[in-house]
Amino acid sequence: MFDVIIVGGGAAGFYAGIHIAERAPHAKIAIFERGKTVLSKVKVSGGGRCNVTHGEFSPRELSTNYPRGERELLGPFHNYAPMDVMAFFEERGVPLKIEEDGRVFPQSDSSQSIIDCLVGEAERLGITILRNSSVKQFEKNGEEWQVTTMNKHYHAKKLLLTTGSNPKIWEQLKAMGHTIVSPVPSLFTFNINDERINGIQGISAYVSAEIPPKRTFSSDKVQLNLKSAKKEEPVLQSEGPLLVTHWGLSGPAILKLSAWGANILNKYNYAFRLNINWTPEYTTASMERLLRKIKEVEPKKTVLRTHAVELPRRLWAKLVHAARIKKDEKWADLTKEKLQNLAEQLTASSFKVEGKSTFKEEFVTAGGVDLKEVDFRTFESKIIPNLYFAGEIINVDAITGGFNFQNAWTGAYLAAQAIASSE
Repeated sequence: MFDVIIVGGGAAGFYAGIHIAERAPHAKIAIFERGKTVLSKVKVSGGGRCNVTHGEFSPRELSTNYPRGERELLGPFHNYAPMDVMAFFEERGVPLKIEEDGRVFPQSDSSQSIIDCLVGEAERLGITILRNSSVKQFEKNGEEWQVTTMNKHYHAKKLLLTTGSNPKIWEQLKAMGHTIVSPVPSLFTFNINDERINGIQGISAYVSAEIPPKRTFSSDKVQLNLKSAKKEEPVLQSEGPLLVTHWGLSGPAILKLSAWGANILNKYNYAFRLNINWTPEYTTASMERLLRKIKEVEPKKTVLRTHAVELPRRLWAKLVHAARIKKDEKWADLTKEKLQNLAEQLTASSFKVEGKSTFKEEFVTAGGVDLKEVDFRTFESKIIPNLYFAGEIINVDAITGGFNFQNAWTGAYLAAQAIASSE
């Protein structure tokens, strides 16, 4: 018999357990983890460094990083924000640092610092940690919860689910009356096989990217001459660093599109067009004017060897080739058509995306418990009393940068406060 059972030995589960134990020292708390190791997602986060949170201290600005949950998380972030998370770890001997892009990491650059802190605190506070304890069923038995593993029944007054994207848990919740928003992948990279990026993996650039309406890219033929076509509003837009990989394109600009477009790209079956402006400060027309000026000033130089815009050399060479300009062709010899081709390649490259890849090991899912059925003051179910949620089990997800962890910390803290106050 426990006072509180927490199902899920990840970031939210441990964080909640620690805060309940601190506020209600006599409460008997157990964390159930189905695997043999706890905090496995913390281990791989941020390339093994653990991107703890993000250094955005305005709740309103912070909430704009959540494609699902932006409105609902605004209140919770006023109560518990990144600065509170940073204080939690630093007070427990884990110094943190904010990097230039706002991401927060332990100064040790090792996720083990976070794991050791959470596990150490849980053990110090007397929380029972049950590994290899996959929960097969949970059900209300009068005023108590009965939680069943492979061969044991456990009982508790309150149940907190921090199981992330777990279809079996969602199915049980659905059977108990909760609405589950169908899960789809979020935070993924785009698979592209295109001569313009093949062989230059590792190249990065700051770009603006957009996905046009489906009907404008139903043909397999790449349409670069956009001047004659009526400009339609893109389905999705983003701006930021882009990374060329072995399988296509990644980086924050792409990951933002995958997060905000999780549902629509799933409907497209991950086959769509992607337009890239490699020089976001220019339009196609203004780029063409710049290229004409270069032609006047540097007529005897070869186009290939000219550093016309701030782009990596190998990418510039690929785009020049795609514009059908020969490697020894001089600016003076460029026809109007070739100038236009180059301007369009630089500002309106169109790529055919054929599939997706998981972003590193940090798999994130859009979907889960419908947000209308969660009380965001306490993260308690509105459908079933004494049932609480934290983390990705609810229909909240964020772009990359520590925001998904912040959702876990905030939900876990507020659920813990509500549970502990009743204890």
